[in-house]
Amino acid sequence: MPPAPGGPVHVIGASGRSGTALCRALMEQGTPFIPVVRDAGRWRAAGLPGEPVLADLTGPPDALRGALAGATRVASTAHARHVPALLAAMPAGATLVCLGSTRKFTRWPDAHGNGVLAGEAALMESGRNGVILHPTMIYGAQGENNVRRLAALLRRLPVTPLPGGGRALVQPIHQDDVTRSLLAALGRAWAGPHALVIAGATALSYRDFAAMVARLSGLRPRPVVPVPVGVMMAAAAIIRLVPGLPSVGAAEIRRLLEDKAFGIGPMERELGVVPIGLEEGLGRLFRG
Repeated sequence: MPPAPGGPVHVIGASGRSGTALCRALMEQGTPFIPVVRDAGRWRAAGLPGEPVLADLTGPPDALRGALAGATRVASTAHARHVPALLAAMPAGATLVCLGSTRKFTRWPDAHGNGVLAGEAALMESGRNGVILHPTMIYGAQGENNVRRLAALLRRLPVTPLPGGGRALVQPIHQDDVTRSLLAALGRAWAGPHALVIAGATALSYRDFAAMVARLSGLRPRPVVPVPVGVMMAAAAIIRLVPGLPSVGAAEIRRLLEDKAFGIGPMERELGVVPIGLEEGLGRLFRG
């Protein structure tokens, strides 16, 4: 096993939700980092120290290569579709730790999931040291739009309409556990490329998830009403026209019919991260 790499961490997407959380955690543990962003103003708005390096992942390759010159560890919280560009720009001996998504497992492929698959394939084919971490639905980050949007919808509705009655499984992961997983991955040596799912401690039906969100956000219980997918899609199209109501896409509705539950043994074994329970995580979110 090679020694774990040292040196500062070049953080791609440092001004995004997961990137900002990672930079804050690196700062707290005393690990130097270099924020690599497209918009310097957005980075400064995050209120974290450090002069950003500007680079656009879709821009000229030389600019990204210059931004990563001398890098030993690269952490990317940008979409996994950019992994090929990162691999081409990174120094040959640098380690890559990046985020993918369990969207890669969906039965209804879309651009997001296909981009994750392409990013993972690029890392695996490269033979480079590193890992792509595939989180389930992330909640708890500042400005996240998963749980908060669900809570906003439930506040407006007397019932919880769900396709199939909401019996498919979900296993959300708190942003804190995503950050802890990234830190652990950056702190260990990777011999060759790896892929690893990271998920929360609790797998439960979507109907139970919605009920927990309602309860912990201070709402009274909402009865679940099973609704055919086609009807929900038509209703979602109408809701998008109503100002002030959170929107839900057709692809999101379809994915409510598929189980999204995963074993966390590999995550605990490889990273040493034991995720928090959903009740605790939602409590942190709504108390904060």
